[in-house]
Amino acid sequence: MSSPDPQVRAARNPETGPAPDPRAPAARTGPAPAVRGPVVAVTGAAGGVGALLTERLAASEEIRQVVAIDERRGACAEARWHILDVRDPAIADKLRGADVVVHLALDLDLGSDPAARTAYNVRGTQTVLTAAAAAGVHRVVLCTSAMVYGALPDNELPLSEDAELRATAEATGVGDLLEIERLARRAPRAHPGLNVTVVRPAVLVGGTDTALTRYFESPRLLVVAGSRPAWQFCHVDDLCTALEYAVLEKVEGELAVGCDGWLEQEEVEELSGIRRMELPSAVALGAAARLHRIGLTPSPAGDLAYTMYPWVVSGSRLHDAGWRPAWTNEDVLAELLAEVSGRHTVAGRRLGRVDATAAGAAGATVALLGAAAVVRRARKARRR
Repeated sequence: MSSPDPQVRAARNPETGPAPDPRAPAARTGPAPAVRGPVVAVTGAAGGVGALLTERLAASEEIRQVVAIDERRGACAEARWHILDVRDPAIADKLRGADVVVHLALDLDLGSDPAARTAYNVRGTQTVLTAAAAAGVHRVVLCTSAMVYGALPDNELPLSEDAELRATAEATGVGDLLEIERLARRAPRAHPGLNVTVVRPAVLVGGTDTALTRYFESPRLLVVAGSRPAWQFCHVDDLCTALEYAVLEKVEGELAVGCDGWLEQEEVEELSGIRRMELPSAVALGAAARLHRIGLTPSPAGDLAYTMYPWVVSGSRLHDAGWRPAWTNEDVLAELLAEVSGRHTVAGRRLGRVDATAAGAAGATVALLGAAAVVRRARKARRR
């Protein structure tokens, strides 16, 4: 056996160890090179999806810096925080130096006053878009919902991103989301050079409270006779990775995001173990409208359409860019059921444990439906 080349043989010294390999690259000295990725500003960064995205971006080696904006300070110590209302024009100064803004400061709380909610959501988005353009930001990422496509019996399964937005303002917060979509389309014309990307998640799950997540808090799953529900979920973790794709300009335009495929109503019932309560359409919609009108439930009748007809999205643009959901519909449904365990909701209205126990599952539903009928009869009697 021949001896190793003396030029590359590691000569040992009992004090210093092996000699360096002359062919190895020279060791780096001095500070590590600065990250050359974008500076990203996130509004609504202190809670919900905003907090999760802020933490994710702050930990990414592809992001130079995260600027966090909210009315209170959040937990992410690595971000640079600015405490203010997104409707404050002073936000333009806080956005200077940012390359991308992700606007997540939205109020979609079921308990919010509708007029105040709309004023916050629409005015906030207008201010952020105008301030971003003034500050020299080249991309704004907005987050609405796949609900803007509308839930209609003739919807294709699945819908493409380019499908017409046929929703109406009759469901909780959807009117605000449609106005935000209009602002997104107008912004590049009003502010040349500003790129706007809109991300539309399916039923969002993971610490969320919406009319659609409350559907699974009911003792029975309300099914409207003759309807054709199709359930598609989006975990907040998958939404955050989709938003990161938009931030890094791996994809742009109007993006739908959700789990692959969908679940039929029968599959949801089998997986959840919750039985259905089927009602005629006129009864279900009429009762929902009356209950909301008299203040017994937080959800308008328009929310019911999203449990009746399909609004499943394909997510083709994200898929073409290489993004894939980490969660399946079955896994997200299981997490949702674990989150809502112990909660008692009838017709979108949360009941206390004592109320739910005393009334009983179906009994509570019948009581609420009956209450609407009683109120209607009383009003008719007063008019006579």
